[in-house]
Formats: sequence, C-alpha cells, structure tokens
Amino acid sequence: MRSMATIITTECINCGACEPECPNTAIYQGGVEYELDGKKVAALHGEIFYIVPEKCTECVGFFDYEACAAVCPVDCCVTDPQRPESEAVLFDRAKELHPGKDFGAEFPSRFQPGRGMPASKATAEAPAAPAPVASSASPARAEPAAGSLSDFEIPVSCRTCDGEFAVAFRFFQPGIVLRCPHCGYNFTPGQRAFHAVSERLDRFARAIGERVDSCNAVIEAAEIELEDAAVELRESAVKDIRDIVLERTEARKAGIFG
Repeated sequence: MRSMATIITTECINCGACEPECPNTAIYQGGVEYELDGKKVAALHGEIFYIVPEKCTECVGFFDYEACAAVCPVDCCVTDPQRPESEAVLFDRAKELHPGKDFGAEFPSRFQPGRGMPASKATAEAPAAPAPVASSASPARAEPAAGSLSDFEIPVSCRTCDGEFAVAFRFFQPGIVLRCPHCGYNFTPGQRAFHAVSERLDRFARAIGERVDSCNAVIEAAEIELEDAAVELRESAVKDIRDIVLERTEARKAGIFG
C-alpha cells in the first residue's frame, strides 16, 4: 500500500491554518528555518508555508486523515507524485519523531479510515446530514424519498484515468483517502469540494422536504374535505332513513277507548 508525501502548492494564501494542526511540527512559514535532528536548516520556500518531507508522516499514528489538508481553505495541501512512500515508512518515521509515544497496534492511519479512532470521535467528524423531515403519524402522510444522506452516492471522475466511480457521502470528507478502482490512484476530497457537495445535498434535502410538505398539505386538505363530506353524507343518510322509516310505518290505529 503506497501513498505520496504531502506538499503545499504555490496556491497557498499564507493563512497559517495548517501549521498548528501538524502533529510533527513539519510545517513552517515561508522563509523560516526548520529544525531537524537538532540542527537548523534553511527554509525550503521563501514566500509560502512549506512541509519538511523528513518530518511528514501524513498524520499516520495520529489521525485517519491528513490534518493539514482537512483545514486548508484552498486545497493546496496535496500529494507529491515525485515522492511515493508506504504506510510502513510513514509509521516508522512517526515512531522516530516521537520515541516516547506508544502508538499501539491499531494506530490511526489515513490508509485505514476509522481504525484506531474512538467511536465518538469518528461520529463527531462525520459530515452532518440535514435533519430528516418530520412526518405525521398518520399512515396516509407522504414520507421523504431522500433516504439517508450519509449513504448518498457521490459520483467521482478520476483525474488520472478519467474512470468513473462512486463513494458514499460519509466517506467523501477532507482527509479520507479514496482510491480509484480503475487505476489505483489516491484521491482525497478537499475542503472546497466537500463543502460544495454538502451544500448541494442540503439543497436536495430541502427540495425533498418542500415536496413532502406540499404533498402532505394536499393530503391534509383532502382529509378535511373528506371529513366534511362524510358528516354531510351521514346527515343526509340519517334524514333519508328517518323519512323511510316514517313513510313505511303505519300510523297507530285508534282503539275503542280512543
């Protein structure tokens, strides 16, 4: 299982959001020297934030996603195709950088989303789906047709081989590594793509909700009309039956005593 080192592209806007998120202090501001093996080394870039490859573990051992990519507002924390590295290499580097840390056998890794992460944390980091539309207890009411948005299949076009595949929305979030089933190339959703897809799903859910509300309003109006009609028909039937009984019942004959 192989991945590629993470780099910051020239699209960086120097917001600094990524620097405090790195568990290895591998991210530095442009022009600032970095420290490695107790020595100061010249900055790798003079104008934008940069990542020291010898200190980057792609957050293996700490998170099941890349923290820098997850917070980057312009999606400029990307993989470097010129520097492929395996999970084993990244994990060994994490142990070297943090000799006193016990990572455990089930350490978090972007290669195994969810592994080594507490269930509560995994739940907290899952994209929030819009609240389901409330429906009446009446069986006649329309039900939402959207289903669970966490299972909504997101279509993805591989930028490497142009192959098409789909992933559930709960996996389409920043930091989770997806793999093209056609060419095996890694794909990690960025913040902008995630938020755009999330916003579109919100619109979809709202549209479904509005349609359900509209259908339920028609059903409610029809139920009221039916109730009124039933009352009117019952009253008419009672009147007719009263007349029938009266018409077909002989009048009491007078006796000899009146």
